Amino acid sequence: MLGDPRTVRITGDETAAVYRRADDADAERRPGENRDQPVPEAYVWCNLTSGNAARALWLLLLPFMVANLAHWMRPTTIGRRRTVRLYGVIVRLVGLSLTVLLVAAACEVALDLVAWQCAGTRACAGRHTWLGFLSPAVSGHGWWSRPGCRLALASLMPTALTCLLWYLSHRTWSAYESQQPISRDPGTDDESHRLPLGRPGFWYGRRLVARLRAAHTAAGFLTVTAALGGSAARYDRRHGSVELEALGWLLHLVFLGGAVVVLWVVCRRGRSENRLDKDLDRALVRWLPAGALALLVLTMVYAAWSRPGWRSTGRLPGEAAFGALTLVQGLLVIALGAVAHVLYRTHPDTRTAMRGLAGPAVALLACALGGVMSGGVAQRVADWLDGPGHGLAGPPALLTWQASTIPPLLLVLLLLAVRLAWRTRLLRRAETVAVEAEYPGESRDTARTLRIAHTRAMAALTDRAPLVVAVTSAMTLILGAAALAGAFATGDTPGGAARGSPPFVRAAAETCQALGSWLIGIGFLLFVTWGRRAYKDASARRTIGILWDVGTFWPRAAHPFAPPCYAERAVPDLTWRMATWTGSTGGRLVLSGHSQGSVLAAAAARQLGPSVRRRVALLTYGSPLERLYGRWFPAYFGPAALNSLHREVDCWRNLYRLTDPIGGPIRLPGDCGPQVDHPPLKDPLAYGRTPEHPLPAPILGHGDYQADPAFAEERERLLARLRPGLPAPREANTSWAPGGAPGGRAQGSSGRSSG
Repeated sequence: MLGDPRTVRITGDETAAVYRRADDADAERRPGENRDQPVPEAYVWCNLTSGNAARALWLLLLPFMVANLAHWMRPTTIGRRRTVRLYGVIVRLVGLSLTVLLVAAACEVALDLVAWQCAGTRACAGRHTWLGFLSPAVSGHGWWSRPGCRLALASLMPTALTCLLWYLSHRTWSAYESQQPISRDPGTDDESHRLPLGRPGFWYGRRLVARLRAAHTAAGFLTVTAALGGSAARYDRRHGSVELEALGWLLHLVFLGGAVVVLWVVCRRGRSENRLDKDLDRALVRWLPAGALALLVLTMVYAAWSRPGWRSTGRLPGEAAFGALTLVQGLLVIALGAVAHVLYRTHPDTRTAMRGLAGPAVALLACALGGVMSGGVAQRVADWLDGPGHGLAGPPALLTWQASTIPPLLLVLLLLAVRLAWRTRLLRRAETVAVEAEYPGESRDTARTLRIAHTRAMAALTDRAPLVVAVTSAMTLILGAAALAGAFATGDTPGGAARGSPPFVRAAAETCQALGSWLIGIGFLLFVTWGRRAYKDASARRTIGILWDVGTFWPRAAHPFAPPCYAERAVPDLTWRMATWTGSTGGRLVLSGHSQGSVLAAAAARQLGPSVRRRVALLTYGSPLERLYGRWFPAYFGPAALNSLHREVDCWRNLYRLTDPIGGPIRLPGDCGPQVDHPPLKDPLAYGRTPEHPLPAPILGHGDYQADPAFAEERERLLARLRPGLPAPREANTSWAPGGAPGGRAQGSSGRSSG
């Protein structure tokens, strides 16, 4: 970024820092030497997203991250504060359901498949000798072989999973998101406070994350309590003593009280953005998980109590729980869609993805991902335990029905891919004519022209993403409803339910069931394999880092167990750096950002006070600000937010290419040119061989914008606009690390390729 191998760190640490060239380290102390030269700085933040190989395993938390994205996809609205709050409440409830689903899947594996079914079957326990001490058929009727003791011991696995999620959430918050934004007088910047990204507390969600972390941890413990205590209470109501039955009812009432408290905590409070909220509900954060854990321990003792006539047969009573959870998720998504539609109608914008329904669609995909991952683990563990004998009842039939919907969904997506391929081919033909007109006077090279046109057509597929998400989510909802209805109507797997049907129907059902089971298992193994590969392969870490750039830009507002938000560290870093440098030197600066760095640059500029923002010029290139963020997150990067930022900075110029699949135009009028957007840059710079390009020029696409002469021209133009009339640096205040030259400063905030 700096074009010099000799760099020094000006401020920051190993995770994220600001760098300069070694020759510019003390530029403020030599103002005469740099009067006409800007001093470039580079803010490097790549270690926040892909610096540690172990972070690749966060792919397993993908459903939580996707659910968190749904919170930020709400449509732009005018007024309707209660409706906006209702939207946030529903998304938080969807996130809570995903936590319950994950822990319930762990309970299904540990309690039902391992401790209840396999350990209670002689053939299965004999194949897996490590289960011998739990099996009454292998070790005799010892203490550990009692059904209640087996279940109590197995419950330690989902309990440990819940504790691990709590620990990761708490640790990542302390490491990445605990940086406080710069303080501002709330009365000095009225328009910024009306726009969400400019609010003082937007990038500091400590209170909400702590509350949600406590609630989700308690929900995990309560889920284990329900799975463990429900089986024992069911037996006691039929065959147990009066004392045990009364104790079971008492624990059940306490469980219901805890569930009500968890729901109240999740629904009661959303994000506090209008002020920097440093408070913490310490009693709630401490005692809610502790109380749920204490109830779980009491339930373990209750379940382990001696019941001589209790035998493990069939499945644990979890079928209805999975069905109810799936039904609740579907109803929540439908309600979220209705709320999003109401919000969109108050302020419709044709550029908004899916007419405001992107949030509900993404929330549905999060639920589907959670179901696929949960069902995949249960199916694979059941197949591994059962072996060739097929003596186990297996996981609940609903999980098998859900797996069976994957082949039809993939078939629909294949048809959609064919349609998109046909449209891309038609667009490539149109682009071929445009390429020939863009390079007049050149000798025609058919292969070269087709390569450029194909790159442009493929880059345009990004704009088709709303169609892909809409089709996928719609089919997921339809097939999920069919699976739920089929499981409850038949009480059997699709293959079992089709035994009396015509041969072709039975064959189709059995094929979908087998394919779905294998596809679910393969998908889960791919997640694990990709995570393991990241320990050894730096390119895999970079690829995963690209996913994290988009998914973890937003604060954890809906799910506290989602991967951490790097912008809660990066945005305050940039804001503090710009504000302190302009305050200590009185200078001005050009803030340039590539790709995701342009999003950070816009967010940081929005957090500045109005007097500082007027000293900043923006240069963005390969920017997804309008093309992706403006369409998918309209309430935060829609036309109103971008227009406001454009009015308040000194000047803004944007560079993009038609071959870039990520960056695009900002679509705003300009005050330092005809518009904010520079005309599309030529890519490649030369069609054939020229004296300036004697070898074939590459198609650059999303990268290397600095190679285009327009980049240097636009940056110099912005610096020249800032240069006249700048005050001299204030010699009295030099205690802050040097931040630039008197003639202005160019600061970079790049994307994935260079940090």
